[in-house]
Amino acid sequence: MKGNLIRIIGIDPGLRRTGWGVIESDGVRLTYVASGHITSTKDEELSYRLRELYEGICGVLASFKPAEAAVEETFVNDNPRSTLKLGQARGMALLAPAMKGIRVAEYPPNLIKKTVVGAGHADKKQIQVMVGFLLPKAKFDSADEADALAIAICHSSHRGIKQLVMASRQQALGDTYGQ
Repeated sequence: MKGNLIRIIGIDPGLRRTGWGVIESDGVRLTYVASGHITSTKDEELSYRLRELYEGICGVLASFKPAEAAVEETFVNDNPRSTLKLGQARGMALLAPAMKGIRVAEYPPNLIKKTVVGAGHADKKQIQVMVGFLLPKAKFDSADEADALAIAICHSSHRGIKQLVMASRQQALGDTYGQ
C-alpha cells in the first residue's frame, strides 16, 4: 500500500452470520476491496459455532491483510439470551484482529448510520443504497455485508479524530508524569 492509503476491515458480528467488508481509504477516496460473510453451523454447540466465526475471521484477515479493524458495538435487544450470544460472537470479532496485532475500533450502530446515511435511525435498505453510492464497485449479497462495509466507512471517517484524541491523551499523560 502507498503513502496514506489504509486498508480497513469492518465487521458486523452475528452468531448465525458475521458480515465483513474491506475497503481502502486515502483520507478522501474510498475503494471497495471485498466483502462477504461467515456462517456458523446452526445445530452445533455454541463453543464450536464461536470457533467457526473466529477461524473464519482469521482467514479473512490473512487473505486481505487490513491495517485496522472496526466492529459494531452490541445493542441490547428484548431477549437477554440473544444479546448474550451476540456479545459472544462480537468477542470473536474483537479477538481475531487483536490476536494479529490489528487495532480494533468500536462504533455504536447510530453513529455508523449517521456517518453513512446522515440519520442515526436509518433502515437496512437506506444503508445498502448509501454503501452502493459511496462504493460503486461494491458487490454485496446481504445486509450483513453492507453493514460491515458501513462500519469500515464509519471508521475511515472517524479514525483521524480518534488518533488526535489518543495523541492528546498521551501528551497530557507525558506532561503529568514529566516525560
